[in-house]
Amino acid sequence: MAKDKCPECKAGAPEWMATYGDLVTLLMCFFVLLFAFSSIDAQKFQAVMESFQGSAGILSGGKSLSEAPLVFDGMPESQTSSQQVVEQTKLENLKEQVEKYVENNGMGDQVEIRLEDIGLVIRFKDNVLFDSGSATIKTSSFDILNFLSDLLTTEELINEEIRIEGHTDNVPNISAMYPSNWELSTARATNVVRYFIEQSDFVPSRLSAAGYSEYHPIDTNDTADGRSANRRVDVVVIKKDVATSETTTEDGGN
Repeated sequence: MAKDKCPECKAGAPEWMATYGDLVTLLMCFFVLLFAFSSIDAQKFQAVMESFQGSAGILSGGKSLSEAPLVFDGMPESQTSSQQVVEQTKLENLKEQVEKYVENNGMGDQVEIRLEDIGLVIRFKDNVLFDSGSATIKTSSFDILNFLSDLLTTEELINEEIRIEGHTDNVPNISAMYPSNWELSTARATNVVRYFIEQSDFVPSRLSAAGYSEYHPIDTNDTADGRSANRRVDVVVIKKDVATSETTTEDGGN
């Protein structure tokens, strides 16, 4: 009895492999497009991948992600973060320089330097820049104002916006020139702006003046010490994101 012959095997890969290969290729293209259109948080993505590696028990001998700055450094979020770090570093360096000047000149009880959400605040307390009821800058304060203007016009800080803010306590100011604390606080801020423009190479568009009268207190007005703290002039180096936000708000209101 003749044995049945085995069916002849066809050469090459099975036909279903071509369809499967096309499907996998299309899926890969789909996920690449999703990745390209998505907004990636590099830190969160890294944390998820590390968590997955630990729970799945794979690649325990090494890292699955390259530390080379290939993908994430090109993302807008990464660029924004880098700009903020650079700006924060500039403000910290400026703070250190002003603090050193203040310390070397024995002005620690007259000038306060603070890093706040808005930016770097250089605060002239009470009557450091002006006599009581006056908006004329005292000659004794010219040196520190000149020092500040030299710093703020350096190449590193040439694009930073500066706002001068005048503040008073709640004791009424009544005079022919300044009938209220509104006029007094605004005149003081404006005169500092004018000093910077006239005595230095400040671009006027970088500067602004604001008078807040008694309405932005930092202490109580019920005590002499509190009122003294509220009488102040602030030189504010504004962070770029804050300046941009303020500009956008103003434009939207026109």
